[in-house]
Amino acid sequence: MTIGWIEIHLRKYGGVIYNEEARAALAKNFDVELVAREAKIFQRFRYLKIPESLFRLLSLKGRKDIWVRDFYSVLTMPFDKTEGKNIVMVHHVDFSGFPVFARPAFFVAAKFFYHSLKKADAIVTVSEYWKQHFLRKGYKNVHKIYNGFDLSQFQISENEVEEFRHRNQLQGKPIIYLGNCQKPKGVVEVYRALRGLGAHLVTSGRRAVKIPAKNFEVSYREYLCLLKASSIVVTMSKFKEGWNRTAHEAMLLGVPVIGSGFGGMRELLEGGGQVICEDFSALRGKVEYLLQNRQIRDTMAQAGYGYAKNFSSERFQNEWINFIENIGRKA
Repeated sequence: MTIGWIEIHLRKYGGVIYNEEARAALAKNFDVELVAREAKIFQRFRYLKIPESLFRLLSLKGRKDIWVRDFYSVLTMPFDKTEGKNIVMVHHVDFSGFPVFARPAFFVAAKFFYHSLKKADAIVTVSEYWKQHFLRKGYKNVHKIYNGFDLSQFQISENEVEEFRHRNQLQGKPIIYLGNCQKPKGVVEVYRALRGLGAHLVTSGRRAVKIPAKNFEVSYREYLCLLKASSIVVTMSKFKEGWNRTAHEAMLLGVPVIGSGFGGMRELLEGGGQVICEDFSALRGKVEYLLQNRQIRDTMAQAGYGYAKNFSSERFQNEWINFIENIGRKA
């Protein structure tokens, strides 16, 4: 069976990592091709990248048994020259984190997306929240395949964590992880709420917004060491998440999480017994309470790990393979 997986973004964030791991899982049984349509001319011009990618998507052609599409390639699906079944991979459809001037265009695009989605053969979501979202809108063939994690990657010793702290001058105070350094992830408001707390305030990933927190652009292993070294991980996303890999990773490392719970993140936090905080004004109090109560942090750590460990890479691989085989068999 041949599968063409269309992508316009390849930067290593949650949804892209999920897609990459799904392709790797499927490649063990099927002929999988990554069909990249990233911007080439306007790579450094944020607001011209998407129009260029849309133009490049219009040139798609050829036959595959199955095409896996994202939001943008669904917009161009009625106009390209592809043949085969179409699966739509949806992590979330929420543009509230985009700049205000761009939201009207995405509002129109979303209307067209939902209209074109009617022609898809199946929809895949990553949480119950988004599965129900599409079912309520009247779509029938909606599936849920949760994120998967290689549990062996999360076996990090205290010695390795201590070396990381020492190497990065993160000793003497608790470490609070504020999130990926992007405005939609809520790091600006989180920093304002927690500054002066007497803790190391840290972020990770490409610095997309300037705040006085220490930012880490590091390897995945060092990123996990950063989470493991943290007393609390904060994931106060301002948009409706598909899931939240950072919160899940923290739970696998035995670190308590406080998150906004927006979108699919709520299912994760509630399932793992973590703290949901929808209001930034209440965040500092919740952080201070956890810092002062080690026993509660330990209880949250145990509950979080007990839930998060169920989402293994083996389960992820089997669910994707079974799903593709079932789609392929349908007339």
